[in-house]
Amino acid sequence: MGEQTKLVEKVKNYFPKLNVKNINKAYDFGKKAHGAQTRASGDPFFSHPFEVANILAQMKLDENSIITGLLHDVIEDTLATKEELKRNFGLEVANLVDGVTKLSKITLQQSNKNKQVENLRKFILAISGDIRVLFVKLADRLHNMRTIKYLKDDIKKKKISNETLEIFAPLADRIGIRQIKDELEDLAFEELNPDVKSTIIKRINFLKSQGKNNIKLIIQQLQNVLKKSDIEAEILGREKNPFSIWKKMKKKNISFEQLSDVMAFRIIVNDIDQCYLCLKAIHTSYPIVPGRFKDYISLPKQNGYKSIHTSIFGPARQKIEIQIRTKEMEKVAELGVAAHWQYKNNLNLQEGKKYKWLRELVDIVETSSEPDDFLENTKMEMYKDQVFCFTPKGDLIALPEKSTPIDFAYAVHTKLGDICAGAKVNGKITPLKNYLKNGDQVEIIKSKSHNPSPNWSHFVQTPKAKSRIKKFIKTKEYKEYSILGLKILKHFFTKNNKNFDETNLKQTLSYFKLSSIEDLYFRIGKGNFDPLKVVHAIYPTLKKVTKKSDIKNTKNRKKDSIPIKGLLSGVAINYSKCCCPMPGDRIIGTMIKGKGVSVHTIDCNEIAKYKKNNIISLSWDSKKVSLEDYVGRIMIIVINEPGSLGEIASAIGHNKGNIINLKLTSRKKTFFEMLVDVKVKNLNHFTNIIASIRSLDSVSSVNRIKGD
Repeated sequence: MGEQTKLVEKVKNYFPKLNVKNINKAYDFGKKAHGAQTRASGDPFFSHPFEVANILAQMKLDENSIITGLLHDVIEDTLATKEELKRNFGLEVANLVDGVTKLSKITLQQSNKNKQVENLRKFILAISGDIRVLFVKLADRLHNMRTIKYLKDDIKKKKISNETLEIFAPLADRIGIRQIKDELEDLAFEELNPDVKSTIIKRINFLKSQGKNNIKLIIQQLQNVLKKSDIEAEILGREKNPFSIWKKMKKKNISFEQLSDVMAFRIIVNDIDQCYLCLKAIHTSYPIVPGRFKDYISLPKQNGYKSIHTSIFGPARQKIEIQIRTKEMEKVAELGVAAHWQYKNNLNLQEGKKYKWLRELVDIVETSSEPDDFLENTKMEMYKDQVFCFTPKGDLIALPEKSTPIDFAYAVHTKLGDICAGAKVNGKITPLKNYLKNGDQVEIIKSKSHNPSPNWSHFVQTPKAKSRIKKFIKTKEYKEYSILGLKILKHFFTKNNKNFDETNLKQTLSYFKLSSIEDLYFRIGKGNFDPLKVVHAIYPTLKKVTKKSDIKNTKNRKKDSIPIKGLLSGVAINYSKCCCPMPGDRIIGTMIKGKGVSVHTIDCNEIAKYKKNNIISLSWDSKKVSLEDYVGRIMIIVINEPGSLGEIASAIGHNKGNIINLKLTSRKKTFFEMLVDVKVKNLNHFTNIIASIRSLDSVSSVNRIKGD
């Protein structure tokens, strides 16, 4: 029987309606197109697409996937065209082959990070249209890794192996194709760390020679346990592959000798009821390993994987991992998404919850702008472990470990994340940075006036939340710096007794090599552009600013000062820590490159360090400042006696202040000296708190402190 006939028979075994003519036609077309081309091994080139088709047949994929496997290199490596494939095999096959061809042109491992990001974007978008493109690409990569030893270029071999470990093995894992994932990891590990792999194999063989890791004996003993409970089951045992052992050693920072669970066993039963009966029999016969139980039948993984995982101190007191599942679950565990394949319909991005992770990767493509963010977020999305939470209506939301209510809100809907003002977990108000646990019921408290906070990006876990928050901050930052830049520019025009006119500004854009007036405002607002240069560009003969604009006179000039509005924390305007300004203080601004305007009190000692041209007049916006909190620092000298600290805290709390920091600077037998940072609404609020503390009998003195 020829290889062509064997392939046809293999596909017919699981797909009786196969159109044999189409497979034979694709085989002949591909073989003729590649002609006398050879591979690095010296074999005919067509041996590669033929083996790719065989791998796809082992995955039990549909007819068009097998045909695509046979033809996947013809557009790239022969004279055949997409139109020719369309005429001979139809539009679907032509599009699949074209999709794989485009993926082949994408080099994911590059020294240029921006180029690498762009290529990874293209890769994700290409596989999102029809996931069969990914099946074919994984099969293509698997056969290339099987034959990588024939490549002579060692640098290229390392590059391909790294790409396999970082991109293709995780993708195989995400769509649940364990066989391909394990083999890809093993082949790449062999290429990248042959000595480590060899050492691990030697260690496993040594344990065998000592009578340990006796898989047959353990299977027999587990069978005896199940027979006592009248459970019929197939039990399969294996040693974990060297790469997974090495990965666990790295993650837990332990030696091989400390790694006790190097064996895994699968117990395959007929139905779900028997899964739980089997679990009961195992747990009542052997001690369990705490913290190692997971029920993926009740809460399946995103790729559809179902199984019960547990670890026990089994026969001979060895720690072993056990997975319990039905025959159907076993098929899904081996073939993943491919096990769910519907032969009559395309399985595309829009179908089913199993592909939510892929949709989220596409969302990241559309929202991430920075190369580092994009690479980190896509890796997180591929590698993440999960925690399962519920909406108030009982809908299940899967999240990475250490996710927060904000991650939950964004997972439910992007708009819900944007207006998240608080959260209730299991009915109780919970801080937004708290970690969620399996089984938590989460209710998001909404507020249309609420916006994402820059601080959120420090503790959220999901790539979707991170990229959305950063995009919002970036957009908000651009808008606020632009508004601030416009006000600063108007301020400088007024300062120099000139009328502000945007028509004149447009004429300077080409001179400054900028594309829009908004870009000009943004650069000025951020402190990257000197507003005086713009004024002088329009009025070249203008003399330098007179001494009337000196800082001393800004105390008495409010008509050209810039009001401060309640801007996003940390964006455009920031309140300097050297003097802790708050509404009610007379203030002034210093322009700092890349940071916009820093607000100081008018008597701050730091002002003298700045050039006069970098100083602008500021005033408080009476309509909005009350919406923000400001930090006031006070020095308190208090008598060292029981209850005195409690009195101070009560006085601050009674006046609706909030202590955010307290530091003892001196501790003596009779007195304590302390610095206290208090959140307040304005100077009047702060003054009331100081007066209240000063009235306490235990307090010797209290004064506002400006600076560290």
